[in-house]
This record gives sequence, C-alpha cells and structure tokens, in this order.
Amino acid sequence: MSLLTTFFIAGTSVSTALLVLLIVIALIGGFCITTIGPGGIFVTISLFVLLPLDPGTVAGTASAMFIATGILGSLGYLQSGQLKRKEALKAAMVLSLTSIAGAYAGSEINKLLDTATFAVILGLFVFVTGFIILYRQYNELAPDKRLDIDSAKGLIWMGAVGIAVGLPGGLLGVGGPVLAVPLLVVLGAPMLLSVALAQVQSIFISGMATVGYTLQGAVDWVLAGILVVPLLIGTATGWYFAQRIQVKRLKVALALVLLALGIYLMTGGATPGG
Repeated sequence: MSLLTTFFIAGTSVSTALLVLLIVIALIGGFCITTIGPGGIFVTISLFVLLPLDPGTVAGTASAMFIATGILGSLGYLQSGQLKRKEALKAAMVLSLTSIAGAYAGSEINKLLDTATFAVILGLFVFVTGFIILYRQYNELAPDKRLDIDSAKGLIWMGAVGIAVGLPGGLLGVGGPVLAVPLLVVLGAPMLLSVALAQVQSIFISGMATVGYTLQGAVDWVLAGILVVPLLIGTATGWYFAQRIQVKRLKVALALVLLALGIYLMTGGATPGG
C-alpha cells in the first residue's frame, strides 16, 4: 500500500484529498510566517478542524513543526542581514529565553482543556490577532520613534514580549510570530526585524512546548514529519518574497481571514475531524 492509503490519525484513515488540503495549508502558512509573521496559526487551525485530534496533540504536533520553520526562518534572516547585528542577536536571545517558562507552562495548562474550551480560546486568540493586524494597517499604530532594541528599555520590552508570547504559544501550539510580530512592530521595531526576531523566538517556544507535549505523549511525529516539508518550502519562499514585495494587501487579506476563523471557532463551528 502507498503512504496515502495507510496514513492514520487517531485510528482514522486520512483521504488523499484531505492530505493534499493539509499540505496546501502548510505551504500557505509557511509563506506567511516569513513574510508577515502570523502564518503558522493556519496549520494549527487545520489540525484542529480537519483531523480528530485532541487539543494536546494539536498543540504538540504543531509545535514540533514550528521548530523547523523557526530554524529555517532564522537562517534566512541571518543571511539577509536582519540578524547579523550584535544588538539584534542580543534582543533575540532576551526575547527567546523569557519565552521558555511560559511555553512549558502553556503545555501543562493545555492538559486541563476539553475540546470546546480549546476551540473558544484558540478562536479568541485568532480573532484578536486578526483585529490587531487590521487595526494597525488602517490606523497607523506604528509609533513615531523606533525602538532602540540595544538599550535597557528596549531589552526590558523584549523580555515582556517574550513572557506575553510564550504562554499562549505553548498553550495553543501557535509558535511565536503570530503574536510577537504585531507586538514588536507596535513597540517600534522595523517590520522585517520583528519577523526575524520572532523566528528565533519560535525555536525556543516551540522547542520547550514540544518537550512538554512529548512527555505527555501528545505529539504525532508521523503527521509532523509529513507536513513540515511543505511548511518549510513555504517558509523559504516567503523569506525570498519578503525582501522584494510590499505585503500591505496580504496583511489585510490575512487579517480578514483570521477574524472570520476566530468567530467560526468561538461560536462552535469547528468539529474536530468533521
């Protein structure tokens, strides 16, 4: 038999069409990760809505994949120069290390959630993320002054963002960029630098969350291994285009999709595996 006919999730075979859909979503999600930050969240949503997985396996499997995208994204932005400066690396380390405790705590709290509660929390997170992106796009939320990431104030802000992003990242399996990028941009960090810093942070958030979920036996490594390939292809492609295109329209479209998905999840529209 081929891999497509013997691929099982939670004892249920996955059709070729569904597997192709998951692969396409992974490609799109990876592309968005390195262009505007929030992108991996589409993978998390698809795992929850399209497959019969419990909240822990959704978050754990997604987190395992985001380790790879974080490494690839970080290498890309190191190559393009955003992470070559000493102050950028220092900020990335502060941002990342403060995320670790929150990520592990999130993986532990996830054990307490049933499917309905997970759906509401994920939906709220998705909706708020879409709102932040849309509001900033049309109201110029970016501050007048750039954030000096090498100053004591800048590093304190990096630590605060790390803590704020680590907990939901580990709890929901959404990595770091989905929330870190909007927060960093609002604080005054340049867009590309914000995305670059979030890539490094996602390695630590996803790594620690994966450890927590692995201890719970809640990571589907077969599924992660299959979907991480298109996710990485999308991540590499997104990094290439992020250096060459304006992503304004893409941000607006993404925000509208996130708002709709957030409402859908919060109102009980998602039936895992349905």
